[in-house]
Amino acid sequence: MKYYDFGLAPNPRRVNFFINEKGLEIDTVEINLRTGDQFSEAFLKVNPQATVPCLELDDGTVLLETMAICRYLEAVHPTPCLFGSQALDIARIEQWSRRAEMEGFLPVADALRNGEPRFANRAVPGPQDYAQIPALAERGKPRCQAFFAVLDKQLAGREFVASEFFSAADINAYITVEFAARVGVKPDATMANLLRWYKAVGERPSVRALPAPP
Repeated sequence: MKYYDFGLAPNPRRVNFFINEKGLEIDTVEINLRTGDQFSEAFLKVNPQATVPCLELDDGTVLLETMAICRYLEAVHPTPCLFGSQALDIARIEQWSRRAEMEGFLPVADALRNGEPRFANRAVPGPQDYAQIPALAERGKPRCQAFFAVLDKQLAGREFVASEFFSAADINAYITVEFAARVGVKPDATMANLLRWYKAVGERPSVRALPAPP
């Protein structure tokens, strides 16, 4: 396998967090998004979508989506289990992973890519250019803050987001909170449950092994 990464970007960080929890060592190629490596001829042959992360398997198959990569790694390296093994755990982990992504992570991405000048005409990742829509930036921040309130309520009396054990839902939620700080959105002081959980997850060796966020 060969893993294409950019350790400062939030989607690769979700996969890197997952890989670290699994204790895996995978041959890695760094694709520097800040210098445009994703548009190089060599990388576009691997991934015409010009995005990271992606995982190239030994038979040449390339997996492009963050959670698809994690699902594959879970299937071939099932221990520790991060997606659940019992029906209800599987469903709850999927539910909270999706909520973290749809209600938190994607609104932050909207705020960042539609609000920062460095993403002018690059509001959507990939090979095509798209103009920024300032209204999406304005909407993204309060949407994410609203999700933080939901997450704080969910974590009342709980150690982990979705189940009785650490899971992919915690990974997705943690990286969402970390990512939101880039656009100035942080849990407020009243969200004691969320702040407690975020501090505890941040002390895991798998997080400490990640490069410091930008």
